Amino acid sequence: MLKAANAAAKIISKCEPHLVCKNHTNEIILRLQEDAAGQRGDVRDMLAIRILEPATKWEIGISCKHNHLAVKHPRLSPKLDFGKRWLGIPCSQNYFDEIKKVFFEIEIQMREKKYWNEIEEKEETVYVPLLNAFVKELIRIEKENKSLEETIPSRLLKYLLGKNDFYKVISLENTKSTMVQAFNLNGLLNQPCCDRKPEFKIGPKLKLPTKFQNIYFKEDSKNTVHVVCDNGWTISFRLHNASSKLELSLKFDIQLVGHPQKLFSHIESWE
Repeated sequence: MLKAANAAAKIISKCEPHLVCKNHTNEIILRLQEDAAGQRGDVRDMLAIRILEPATKWEIGISCKHNHLAVKHPRLSPKLDFGKRWLGIPCSQNYFDEIKKVFFEIEIQMREKKYWNEIEEKEETVYVPLLNAFVKELIRIEKENKSLEETIPSRLLKYLLGKNDFYKVISLENTKSTMVQAFNLNGLLNQPCCDRKPEFKIGPKLKLPTKFQNIYFKEDSKNTVHVVCDNGWTISFRLHNASSKLELSLKFDIQLVGHPQKLFSHIESWE
């Protein structure tokens, strides 16, 4: 992991002159975020902050991943309102009526102490109907709230990526390399420091999506849907059981399988 971290530091220091500028007397403070920060819309795991000089107040955040590209793992259950929690718009009663039918059948199997691998045709009886209800509700929420100043697709991406700009660091053991991506949604990353400019330019502020262009099941899959938005964003929602035991909730594995071409991405070998 030290090699992975060193590779990440090499990349980010070339993006952020504040990390290497020697014209300041105060130190940079490194701070680990509490788990509760994610609940408040901050996906960053670590912060680098310079706060003692008001004129140069500055911070960057880093989100760390190991061998996976997932952005979030929220749950789907008969009581969780994903519309309200993710988008600020409550789900309809029709949505809850649809998914409760599926979870009612799961609850019956739970009384028999069954495991997920004992459920026959769980793709057709669980995953597909739940995802169909999810997609239908997502489309409804977007269609009925087009007049909002902040669009539903934009709210969805902010829920997934958080409200703060950050660098995403992914340790890739198979290739012995580290990938760094810059999610510069507010334009606060890659700032010059004194007379020092960034060695790596990460590009302009990324444009958030404004509309859903297509939502469909991934080819040859019954547990994954892709949400295609404008401005280059495509989001994958893979539904799966998080435990071998039956329970009244399932988990999403959410990944960005498509992003704007201008999103900065750099891979550094550990060697």
